Amino acid sequence: MKTAERQFTTISGVPIEPLYGPDDLAGVGAARESSQPGEFPYTRGIHRDMYRGKLWTMRQFSGFATPEETNRRYHYLLAQGQTGLSVAFDLPTLMGYDADHAMSEGEVGKCGAPISSLEDMEILFRGIPLGEVTVSMTINSPAAVLWAMYLAVAEQQGVKWARLSGTLQNDILKEYIAQKEYIFPPRPSMRLVTDTIEFGARHTPRFNPISISGYHIREAGSTAVQELAFTLRDGIEYVDWALARGLAIDEFAPRLSFFFNAHSDFFEEIAKYRAARKIWASVMRDRYGAQTERSRKLRFHAQTAGCSLTWQQPYNNVVRTALQAMAAVMGGAQSLHTNSLDEAYALPGEHAVTIALRTQQVLAFESGVTNTPDPLGGSYFLEKLTLETEAAANHYIARIDAMGGMIAALEEGFPQTEIAAASYRYQCEVESGERVVVGVNRFQAGGQPIELLQIDETSAGHQRAKLAALRRRRDSGRVRNALDALKRAAEGTENTMPYLVEAVRAYATLGEICDALRAVFGTYQETSHI
Repeated sequence: MKTAERQFTTISGVPIEPLYGPDDLAGVGAARESSQPGEFPYTRGIHRDMYRGKLWTMRQFSGFATPEETNRRYHYLLAQGQTGLSVAFDLPTLMGYDADHAMSEGEVGKCGAPISSLEDMEILFRGIPLGEVTVSMTINSPAAVLWAMYLAVAEQQGVKWARLSGTLQNDILKEYIAQKEYIFPPRPSMRLVTDTIEFGARHTPRFNPISISGYHIREAGSTAVQELAFTLRDGIEYVDWALARGLAIDEFAPRLSFFFNAHSDFFEEIAKYRAARKIWASVMRDRYGAQTERSRKLRFHAQTAGCSLTWQQPYNNVVRTALQAMAAVMGGAQSLHTNSLDEAYALPGEHAVTIALRTQQVLAFESGVTNTPDPLGGSYFLEKLTLETEAAANHYIARIDAMGGMIAALEEGFPQTEIAAASYRYQCEVESGERVVVGVNRFQAGGQPIELLQIDETSAGHQRAKLAALRRRRDSGRVRNALDALKRAAEGTENTMPYLVEAVRAYATLGEICDALRAVFGTYQETSHI
């Protein structure tokens, strides 16, 4: 097709004009010029100096086999220069099952670390000073339980909760929208999230009790605008529930954090991050009357796009990851995970994860992109794309507001249907050849064998044996009393976090705790709207 006939678009399908200039920004020039990095609405970054003052946290997501094996990987990554930990949990843990449950068969340790009890969490962080290392935990439906275990380990280390720094993902709304790893129905699930936000505001002032996540929405096939809009509207929903609980906006808003995908369309991704900051700042000031600057600043973690990685020609994934990481950095991320070249096949091997970490370090120390905040600010193309992204996201947010909020929207299947349609369009473009994926539908070549991390079944046996020994030696009466107290709290209106902490201190298992909550809240089964 001749260039003059071709329609150029972003990866999400947004049309791109042949050239951009001052006329594309007519009417917004004064406002644009008055906004500098560190100034409202923070389009250009939340800090005046950005990475000149402090680099982003390099936080490689990791977990596999057993808590012992994962602990060794953490010590290795910290020795290689990683500056924060990010815990991946296996599927049984994500779904609230112990390693010896029938539903866990064949899945223990396969996609993350298996954590069935406080004992496993103790092993996971053995030799890691929790008062000095920030920790992010990717856990959602049973997030409050895993957080209680983390707090109990900190106690054992003699670390006061007020010193702890890190993030709990804890974003249940995006599970119903995209990832589908939920246990309880939406409303009791939101009650648990609100419990953690309230508890965090009172006891862990440096810890983020939630990471409102667009990453999984994008991985499910959404466009960049859908990722942005649904994520920010989820954030609004959490704010509304916290306010209804009686919290003041400036009491908890500074600890709300976000998590976005870093996909392959370089400029679209940077525009997305800039628009996110601008929208959230305006929402917090104008919709909620937030007074403190920290309440208005959107802080985010980014992870390069797993859905963009291919098993064909896996070394191409190194290039994709570097490009995506560059977009996250130039978009102003506060922390970053870079995917490994082998992740289309398996969990990252040690060699592959080292290359991924080195990618961040080369960007930080060799590329020069950290030398000035918002290095692309003022680009006519980027500024226009930022404005278009902002407008489109606000349109989605207004539609969800009109539906009665995000829970009402997801119960109607609105975000799920929008994402499914976008995913289908993109796949059709790839299969037709309209959208080129190097090594997949063009420039194909022979296989490129790589070394893969293997998780054998002995890991599951090891976990089951540990769990059996724990059940024999713990105080069964204390466990029973703790679980009964938790159920009574769940049936009422008390914050469940103190009861969860007491249950894990008694070495009640994850499955036992989740079963107690299932008995009160029930479970959830999605009805298809497509």
